[in-house]
Amino acid sequence: MDLEPKEMEIDLSPFIKVYKDGTAERPFASPNVPPSVLDPITNVSSKDITISSEVSARLYLPKIADPNTKKIPVLVYFHAGGFCRGSAFSPLYQNLLNQLVSKADMVLISVDYRIAPEYPLPAAYEDSWAALQWVASHSVKGSEIDGEKEPWLIDHGDFDKVYVGGDSAGGNIAHNMVIRTGSESLIGGVKIYGAVLCFPYFCDSETKEESLEYKIWKLVYPSAPGGVNSPLINPFADDAPNLGKIECQKVFVCCGEKDVLRDIDLRYVEALKKSGFEGELELADVEGEDHCFQLFNPYTEKAQSLISSMASFIKG
Repeated sequence: MDLEPKEMEIDLSPFIKVYKDGTAERPFASPNVPPSVLDPITNVSSKDITISSEVSARLYLPKIADPNTKKIPVLVYFHAGGFCRGSAFSPLYQNLLNQLVSKADMVLISVDYRIAPEYPLPAAYEDSWAALQWVASHSVKGSEIDGEKEPWLIDHGDFDKVYVGGDSAGGNIAHNMVIRTGSESLIGGVKIYGAVLCFPYFCDSETKEESLEYKIWKLVYPSAPGGVNSPLINPFADDAPNLGKIECQKVFVCCGEKDVLRDIDLRYVEALKKSGFEGELELADVEGEDHCFQLFNPYTEKAQSLISSMASFIKG
């Protein structure tokens, strides 16, 4: 017997479809891949861990030749997907982050936060903050977060060089994590040293209602105060925190010539320059490339150049 077709509520094909029974369909979603004991190309190891009942992550560590070597930077990374698709365990991120970790010589924590519409925002923000606090908890003994500590972080992490970063929605999350540390402290007094915002997903009052970026925000955070004028998605909103008070030492922003978000990302960079931000600011505006191009094919010349620029920023 043929089943009756489900009734559609929101159709953002080919990105996502949401049905009235609450289920979602994500076309072309990548299957998860396992971590690598030692990647043969990059010599980077990875493993999966559970942070809480809601949050898991994949950890990456470069090959350490000398166990007595100095501590290395820590990057907490948030994946792309418009807050409604994507995973820290996808092959796209396994390929990209193996290369980034190898080039930057750092410990990386790729956070698998909950996604909408099953878990509308602010779930992803809260999960990301919980992950960041978990990382910070490794900086002190007897910290406020219970549970077994992760030896890769304890043995190798430099908690004076903690970065946050991400692509698209992940770049938005990274921005908001930096903003949040301006009003809430991390365990052990850990500070975010720098932020890597790749093609960050922002909207503003000029974002058209018919645009995909507007529709996605309405889907993932239907109760957002102010809609696209929420400071979470609109860093230029009247009630958004002053960008000049961002408390990290350096910010890296990248965008692409063909990216629909390029104009707003460049506006973000200009606003940061004019805000009184006193840290280091670096922009990579990649000619001829589209949104998150390095994620889909990290082996092209331009992708390799961008990954190297990100790594240099973190090592510098």
